[in-house]
Amino acid sequence: MDIMIKALHSEGHSVDVVRTNQSWYIQDGFQHYKTITVPVVEAFNHDFIKPILEKIIAIERGESSFLSFASLQLEMFDAMFNMHRIITNMARSMLKDEDLMNRLKEHDYDLVFTDPAWGAGIILAHALKLPLVYNVRWITSGEGHLAIAPSPLSYIPLTGSGLSDKMSFIQRFQNLLFYFIWQAQDAFLINPQYQAVCDEVFGPQVRYRHLLQGADLWLMRADFVFEFPRPTMPNVIYVGGFQCKPAKPLPEDLEEFVQSSGEHGVIIMSLGTFVSELPADMTSKIAAAFAKVPQKVIWRHKGNKPANLGNNTLLVDWMPQNDLLGHPQIKLFVAHGGTNGLQEAIYHGVPVVGLPVFFDQYDNLLRLKERGAAKILTLATVDKDENFLLTLKEVLSDPSYRMNMQRLSRLHRDTPMKPMDSALFWIDFVMRHKGAAHLRTESYKMPWYSYHSFDVILFLSGVLLVLLLPVFMLIRCLCTAVSKNKVKRD
Repeated sequence: MDIMIKALHSEGHSVDVVRTNQSWYIQDGFQHYKTITVPVVEAFNHDFIKPILEKIIAIERGESSFLSFASLQLEMFDAMFNMHRIITNMARSMLKDEDLMNRLKEHDYDLVFTDPAWGAGIILAHALKLPLVYNVRWITSGEGHLAIAPSPLSYIPLTGSGLSDKMSFIQRFQNLLFYFIWQAQDAFLINPQYQAVCDEVFGPQVRYRHLLQGADLWLMRADFVFEFPRPTMPNVIYVGGFQCKPAKPLPEDLEEFVQSSGEHGVIIMSLGTFVSELPADMTSKIAAAFAKVPQKVIWRHKGNKPANLGNNTLLVDWMPQNDLLGHPQIKLFVAHGGTNGLQEAIYHGVPVVGLPVFFDQYDNLLRLKERGAAKILTLATVDKDENFLLTLKEVLSDPSYRMNMQRLSRLHRDTPMKPMDSALFWIDFVMRHKGAAHLRTESYKMPWYSYHSFDVILFLSGVLLVLLLPVFMLIRCLCTAVSKNKVKRD
């Protein structure tokens, strides 16, 4: 969101960011936005992922029982429930603060711009009666397309299923089960919390799901170089890779390290913001594998330094990832599979070895694997039989991985308008026209049986039955009469 806000500010727009007083990232004192602070008494623990990650790794390595797996699922459901509970409490505080709401209404804003993974911005847009624009891949109930576009489960894989768009019968059955899990999570854990806020503030006639689906514009953080082909809608604008940009020069010490790699080049490794530290025995195996390759390695790593770290490996707390990926010496990206990192790898044409941990990471990496640009390792196999080392060598030595990723890079860049420029145009479009109702379908207001025409099918079946019943009765009567005449003759 910050990257988009900077771009909007550079175009002359004034942006106010609504945050809580316990926000993780949104700080005061920046020129490209002003903050509006909502006081809350509770915030989500930034370290919530650590116990979940420990259980995931234990399960992946076969160190836990089925009960542990069930416990993990319950813990993840509980974490999701609590995240949305905290967000809905923020929404209540905001909407019931009359002074704040009056100030927001007096400001005469043009639109609300929000990420619908959390629902407070959606509800605020309705309260202020403003057009609503999303920076979206996820909504409160799952992947964004599922809420707005036709999504046949026969070839559209659900997040978490680990499936591609080419499914066998068993895989389609599995995909359907994942769909029901996502629907149940939304129906029982998430939607009721936001609906309760709507009931309190607007009344029960306002349905939260309708507010979510009724956004004017969906700036989707994906494109069809990365995403599997699927149906979409006219108010979905694809801006995948909008954050990508040409590489800037590296800091002097980092540039010197990269240049020292010579003809072999450099591997970079990062597992994202939340997964900064793996178990010591696993990091030891990774360090040993890195020590055996001729490339230099830059590894974003926190925690204790592995005792067997090779002389070719540099540990860093933070790295300029986009600038490194754009450097000609970078040969391979070892990544967890987050969308932003993979989009940057596509933009710069760097092949990937994936170590997915949770949520959408395996599914993201699978999209690259299907296109021949990545290899995937589970955490269970990283430290077994030199699996990690062999995978590194395969991707580094087989030119097809780099060729395929560079082909994706060319496809991604070959567009009439850059993703960020497209996003800015459409945000301005919504401002100019006070919304984009002509692009928005009203199908989400239809009941499910009307949407799928079950009522029409039932009516036609009834009409057909009424028309066929007399014919059937006539045939039956004729058969009976013929049968009686035959008996009399006999």
